[in-house]
Amino acid sequence: MKDTVCAVVVTYNRKQLLIECLESLRKQTRPVQGIYLIDNASTDGTPDLLLEKGYINELPPKSLNEPWEKEFEIKNLTDGNPIRLHYVRMHENTGGAGGFHEGVKRAYEKRYDWLWLMDDDAEPKEDALEILSLYFKEDNVVGLAGSVILPDGNISTYHRGKINLRDIFPAIQIPLNLMEYQKKAVEIDMASFVGLLIKREAISIIGFPKKEFFIYQDDVEYCIRLRTVGKILLIPESIIVHKEASKIVEKSFLGKRSKRIEFSKFWLSYYGMRNLVWLGKQYCENKLLFYIQMLKSLVRHILGIIIYDEHKYKRIKLVLSAYFDGLKGEFDNSKPKRILYEE
Repeated sequence: MKDTVCAVVVTYNRKQLLIECLESLRKQTRPVQGIYLIDNASTDGTPDLLLEKGYINELPPKSLNEPWEKEFEIKNLTDGNPIRLHYVRMHENTGGAGGFHEGVKRAYEKRYDWLWLMDDDAEPKEDALEILSLYFKEDNVVGLAGSVILPDGNISTYHRGKINLRDIFPAIQIPLNLMEYQKKAVEIDMASFVGLLIKREAISIIGFPKKEFFIYQDDVEYCIRLRTVGKILLIPESIIVHKEASKIVEKSFLGKRSKRIEFSKFWLSYYGMRNLVWLGKQYCENKLLFYIQMLKSLVRHILGIIIYDEHKYKRIKLVLSAYFDGLKGEFDNSKPKRILYEE
């Protein structure tokens, strides 16, 4: 079959949402031919539920020192044709970036023509892929994405947008306005890994997602590379529901808002700050402006912690480490927890 499609789904401790995601992939009116399921060492019984629901017929070993992969066969619920389910149980949690790196690499090696990247809490509408497939032959297209819709029916605009490589801070991404979602197709610079469909030929040139990022900004970085080889199109009529997106409280990690991040969760903000600094140093078109804006952002962030937050010393240390590690290109993903809990 020409234009084979493999969904790449990364999951961690959201087994019920994962099953709903897999069911939606099986219902596609334009069937997928494969699913690469990357289980990031979930601890909530994900393999047992997959076994119970008939997605796999063999559990992975309890103890792993490296990723474990097994291929199973499931049926498409639209036409009854087989779907190859490649289940990969990771030996450790590599974050979303590590999971997508692993999934894209393995699906690419299986020679699928298109890879459909999505989180485990994503649920594409039944005709989502069929609508995207109408643009497979569009000239110079290397990426396709539909609209990301929240459970309440509103469009989640920050998942699709433009990229400003001149002004890195406070944000590298410019969300689309709602009017642009009324058009037939819109050329964009970035789409999150919530339903981004990528052409195999582009992957052969730009490589795989940057696993070192762990979480945050990995999709932006990958789209920067993707845009160097072709166009990314937003097709608004293609719909994918993002169920957990409405529960996200904090995205920007600006200092004055860091009060909202519980201390037990603050370590996660390290990755967003570090990766954004690395992106700026790597891709910003005006280096002097980048360093000026970065310094302003750092000062504003630290002042916010001093004014609003408890655990000031450890939080400031974490922020400084994130900025300096981003500048140096150091990706020790165990570092933030050590700073907050061990040192």
